[in-house]
Amino acid sequence: MDTQKRNFYIIMFTNFLVAGSTTMIMPFLSLYIESLGNFSDEYVQRWSGLVFGVTFVAALFMSPVWGRIADKYGFKPILIINGFGIATSIFLMGTADSVLGLFMIRLFMGVVTGFIPTSLAFVSSQTSKETAGKTLGTLQMGSVSGTLFGPVIGGLMADAFGFTYTFLITATIIGIAALFVVFGLKEIRKPKRKGAHVYARSTVIHGILHHRLLLNVMIITALIQIGNFSIQPLLSLYVAELTEGTAQVAFLAGVTFSATGVGNLLFARLWGRLGDSVGYEKILGLLLLLAFVFIIPQAFVTELWQLIVLRLFFGVAVGGMIPTTTALMRREAPIDIQGEVMGYNTSFRFLGNIVGPMFGGIVSGFIGISSVFVVTGSLFVFAFVFLWYTKKQPDQDFEDVLLEQELKHS
Repeated sequence: MDTQKRNFYIIMFTNFLVAGSTTMIMPFLSLYIESLGNFSDEYVQRWSGLVFGVTFVAALFMSPVWGRIADKYGFKPILIINGFGIATSIFLMGTADSVLGLFMIRLFMGVVTGFIPTSLAFVSSQTSKETAGKTLGTLQMGSVSGTLFGPVIGGLMADAFGFTYTFLITATIIGIAALFVVFGLKEIRKPKRKGAHVYARSTVIHGILHHRLLLNVMIITALIQIGNFSIQPLLSLYVAELTEGTAQVAFLAGVTFSATGVGNLLFARLWGRLGDSVGYEKILGLLLLLAFVFIIPQAFVTELWQLIVLRLFFGVAVGGMIPTTTALMRREAPIDIQGEVMGYNTSFRFLGNIVGPMFGGIVSGFIGISSVFVVTGSLFVFAFVFLWYTKKQPDQDFEDVLLEQELKHS
């Protein structure tokens, strides 16, 4: 087996382990906070949101930093730091004796979070521009599979072994994934181009801000994540409304959550391959419209099975969005600063992760849970119009934009 193919299989497997393990702790995080003291429901709910969200806040600021370091020293060292860092964080979560201590551990976890986005950037850097979409779409199957099984297994383990041992087992699994990277991954560093230009961080930032396609795709990335995350904290409540009187609400909510992941899993590779052949912008535009078509009817369902079917189709649409936007970055960004550019794109993803739940909560508080689907659908339409407008503008070469910004700010 050649090195590139072996690297791909290792990254796909470790993505499965990391995604599955990090989502194992999600079902019982609020219950764990509750176990740390005699707290009111309001206190637990407030701190559950803070403890969950602080990881994304720290990751938002650190992603470009890790990307810039990866451009200089390679992606493998960053994957190792992220892997062992996440494992250490989760192990420490099992030893927390206060809510504030847990909050600080989750903050540290955000500093080293980024294994999966970094692995996407790693595989992208090793892949030709012509097949990036298909390869990244296939890679996403690993992390999505982990996300599907992780919450179920985590909930079962917490019931069987307790919180502390579940954290320990989860940390061990992620540590094993990091060891696979240490001993199995072989990074093929592409030689620096002769006379390759070294850009200052400020130049890269100004370059992104003045490159219409890159900037707008990053904004669209944030809108996609807001759309994905706005309904997630509320979905269990919506399922409870649709299944009033049923005792198995938690199980049915889990099935509804998983339906999106199944659609994602089945079609991510196909969308990536289509992007390679007909153009990433066209496929991204189509996916945004499909997401709108499948999310709006979710506001008007009267039976749970209708919601599950629509969530499945919605997953088919959103499954291709991250591989497609990542492949766009791969196409536009010079190889020497690709890690940093993808780091900024990851920051926009984390921004969407933070804003999404707050946005959904605010909308549902004013006009009800079902209205969140309608408002979120309008975000996908807005993102489509944004992309369409961008494509109508003249093309820009990112390296030309970087050099122009460097001269302007020198």
